[in-house]
Amino acid sequence: MAVPLFGALSAVAVPVASAQPALSGPATEFTVLAKDTQSIAAAQQAVKAAGGTVLETNTAVGLIKASAPAGGFTERVTADRAVFGAAKAQVIGSLPKNGKKAKGDAGVEKEGRGAASPAQKAAAGMDPLDDQLWGLKSVRSDLSRTKQAGSKQVKVGVIDTGIDGTHPDIAPNFDEADSRNFVKDIPYDVNGVEVDGPCEFRGCVDPVNHDDGGHGTHVAGTIAAAANGFGVSGVAPNVTLVNIRAGQDSGYFFLQPTVDALTYAGDAGIDVVNMSFYTDPWLYNCTANPADSPAEQAEQRTIIEATQRALNYAHRKGVTMVVALGNQHTDLGAPQPDTTSPDYPANTTHPRTIDNTSCLNLPVEGNHTIGVSSFGPSQKKADYSNYGTEQISVSAPGGFFRDGFGTPWYRTVQNEILSTYPKNVGIADGNIDEAGNLTPAGIAAGVQKATAPDGRVGYYQWLQGTSMATPHATGVVALIISQYGKKSHGEFGMDPDKVQRVLEGTAAKIACPVPRTVDYLKEGRDATFTATCEGDPSFNGFYGHGAVDAFAAVTRGAQYLK
Repeated sequence: MAVPLFGALSAVAVPVASAQPALSGPATEFTVLAKDTQSIAAAQQAVKAAGGTVLETNTAVGLIKASAPAGGFTERVTADRAVFGAAKAQVIGSLPKNGKKAKGDAGVEKEGRGAASPAQKAAAGMDPLDDQLWGLKSVRSDLSRTKQAGSKQVKVGVIDTGIDGTHPDIAPNFDEADSRNFVKDIPYDVNGVEVDGPCEFRGCVDPVNHDDGGHGTHVAGTIAAAANGFGVSGVAPNVTLVNIRAGQDSGYFFLQPTVDALTYAGDAGIDVVNMSFYTDPWLYNCTANPADSPAEQAEQRTIIEATQRALNYAHRKGVTMVVALGNQHTDLGAPQPDTTSPDYPANTTHPRTIDNTSCLNLPVEGNHTIGVSSFGPSQKKADYSNYGTEQISVSAPGGFFRDGFGTPWYRTVQNEILSTYPKNVGIADGNIDEAGNLTPAGIAAGVQKATAPDGRVGYYQWLQGTSMATPHATGVVALIISQYGKKSHGEFGMDPDKVQRVLEGTAAKIACPVPRTVDYLKEGRDATFTATCEGDPSFNGFYGHGAVDAFAAVTRGAQYLK
């Protein structure tokens, strides 16, 4: 990690002189990171002296959003000793040049889609579609809820593309008052390539109960869809869901919103956050990769430092952070070359060799995170799932479309994870028509519709990814806090390190397969998917400390708190 520049706390901004680079280009947003939180005022002054305008400041970590001309500003502002670094965010108000989406039409699942009364120990039943939720049974939520179905006191923050708070399975547990949206829609990037598309709401900021991506709603349903006799139920069906939106409609997660979401979680008393994403535009943020320009290197150092500060802040405030291990089918301790970064704006990628000692996949390789890998119904590591003893904590059901080779289950959506689906996204996907009926495409993709006697309608879709494994683990974490949390200084909660001890200690141990090297050639994958499991049954690179187990966590977890 880069070492911050040292200087007096009262450092004065370097005045703009003729020797400095000239400012040029359209108005652009930048994120400027102060040297430390004591240097925020000086860094704000540095922004102004460099020809920029301060738009907002996250005082918890010293991250400043600024507007300035695209050219010259970064060099000017980073010359000030009060500034750690700066990164270009996006051009403001660019006009469309074509209708292509930067991330394609599958923006719902950036990481990859398959084919198609707060009673402390209130019990909860099962819902009509739960017999299709093999993941729910795998983590033994059906048993755990007879002892602990979750407490409304426990707040689960979903840092994602949003949550459809009007969905009949989400609404009973949705906290609109505490929900926040830190994202503004980006219709088009600097090259005129469509990103989020036309804004659906005036001001280009979606309401806190809205999700135009679908990913966040799917995650939220797996965590805490209500056990209400309708549709599906979640792993922890009685806890509270809070939308802390940091993802664009298109599935991008940029630095400022993710940092703002994490620090908000700490300030708002959120108990656990689910982070099923990596921070764009870099799959790996490297301190000084020779394939990157000096400006790109500085940008990545800024992302690393700001993210680590935010993770540390949330952890100090009592937030347990559960993070997807990623879908690049790679050992994070031995990363493969990166050919996908930077992924924004469009057409800017270049190949990079990744040095494990100086490059981080964030947030999963950041401080205080619980990394989750994915397996399928047979408990085989999902082909796409990242792995490796360096970052993994636990494993969970995330879906594996190609599981069950040689059986009728092979390449069926039932191998994936069924969860809540916003109607508006279903219509945009072509799976639901304007009248609310499933289209032939929706039926073929396995989309389901449930109608309650009072006329309420809910929709459900199948997805796969470590994005789907992580909310299973997050739901178990929410049950752990419900069962063992206590009030301290007037607030209910639980120390994140203790939560992690219970989660890992009660996970169901899974040994490496025999042989340890697994290929997916017969499933139709190439040799790059071949993976070797290192470790023993107590801890290994495929399953970590084991598969999360809700029933064991709420019945045997106390022994890990002694």
